[in-house]
Amino acid sequence: MTASPILTRYSSHGAVPAPTDDQTPPGVAWHYGDPFGEQRAAVRSAAIVDRSDRAVIELPGPERLTWLHTISSQHVSDLPDRTSAENLSLDVNGRVEEHFVLTDIDGLTWIDCEGARGAPLLDFLTKMVFWAKVEPGARPDMKVLTLVGPDVVRGRIAELLEMPEDAPVYAAGDLPELHHEEEPLGFWRVMPPIGEGGRTPVVDIVIPECTLDTWWTQLTEAGARMAGTWAFDALRVAALRPRLGVDTDDRTIPHEVNWIGGPDELGAVHLDKGCYRGQETVARVHNLGKAPRRLVLLHLDGSSEERPTPGDPVTAGGRTVGRVGTVVDHFELGPIALGLVKRNVGPDVDLVVDGAHPTGARIDRDSIRGDDHVQAGRAAVDRLRHGEVPSP
Repeated sequence: MTASPILTRYSSHGAVPAPTDDQTPPGVAWHYGDPFGEQRAAVRSAAIVDRSDRAVIELPGPERLTWLHTISSQHVSDLPDRTSAENLSLDVNGRVEEHFVLTDIDGLTWIDCEGARGAPLLDFLTKMVFWAKVEPGARPDMKVLTLVGPDVVRGRIAELLEMPEDAPVYAAGDLPELHHEEEPLGFWRVMPPIGEGGRTPVVDIVIPECTLDTWWTQLTEAGARMAGTWAFDALRVAALRPRLGVDTDDRTIPHEVNWIGGPDELGAVHLDKGCYRGQETVARVHNLGKAPRRLVLLHLDGSSEERPTPGDPVTAGGRTVGRVGTVVDHFELGPIALGLVKRNVGPDVDLVVDGAHPTGARIDRDSIRGDDHVQAGRAAVDRLRHGEVPSP
C-alpha cells in the first residue's frame, strides 16, 4: 500500500511511518515524534489520527439493508437513516471471518473495514447478492480519519463538523461543504469511546480523498493534535476493543471478544434476529454454555526494550493458555497488550508471553467481565432435570 497523502505531507512535521509488523497498518503515521504526548492529548483534549488504510465499500440499492440483514450478525433491516452499527460475517461454525462498520445515510450504505480485508469482504458480499437489488462496490477514493478526545464532541471541532454536541454513539450526519464549493461531502459518525473505562469520545469522518488534506488542516487548526496509530491503539487496548486479525484468530467466536450486542449497544451481534450463517453457535453459547476463551488486558514486564509479537503464545507453567494480540506502550499503564486466554486463567496466575522475546505478564483484574449469570437455556435444562414441569 502506498503512503497516505497525510503521511507524505507531514513527514516534515515528524510523522514516523509504521513499522512493518503484523499489528500496525501500513502507509499511515505511527506517531509524530511524541507518542506519549499524543496519547495525553487524545485523553485530555483532542487528537486526529489518519486511518486512511481502511477499505471502504458502498452498497447502493433499495434492498441493501434487508439483504445485509440476512447474511450478517447485526439487526439492520430497519436501521434508521444516519445511523451506524458494527457487524460481523461468521462462518458456519460461528467463527468470525469479517468485522466491519456500516453507516446508512441518504439511501446509501457505507461499509469500512481493515484494509487487508476489503477485497475478501467485497468478494463475499458480491457473491451473496443473488437476486437482491443491491450493488456492492469498492470506493478506494473514500478515506477514514478518526478524532479522539473530549474536545472532539464539543466546541470548535464539533462546530466545524456541524455535529450536535449531544449526538449519541452510532449517530451519523452529513459533513458541511468546504469553501462553499460544490464537491463530495462525506459524513461524520460517533463511535464507541475508548481509553481507560471507555471514557474517551471517538468520532470518525469518512471523506473523499480529494478533501483529505483540507479536512486535516482545518481540524488541526481547530485544536486537534496530530497523532499516530500508536496513540489510537494504546487507548483502544485500554478499553478492550479488539481488532480483527490481530486480537482474533481463525477460532475466535464473537462471545470471546465482546462483540455481542445490538446496533444501539456496544456490539456487533444482535441476539434477537432471524437466521444467518453461524447463528447456531451464537445462540448455543449464549443460552447454554460459556465461550472457551475471553479477551483480557495484559500488563507486561517492561524491563526489556523488546516487545512480544501478535500471535505469540501465552503460557502458564509451561502450558499454552492463549495468545497475545495488540502490544503497545501506554502513557500511564506502561507496556500492555490484549490477550485471548482460556476462561479458567485468573488474574493471580503468572503468565509468560512466550515468543522470540519471552515476557512476563499478568491479567488486569478489572478487565475480566463477570459472566456468572445463569443462561435461560441452561436454567430450563436444570429445571427439567429436577422434574420441574413448566406451567402451561
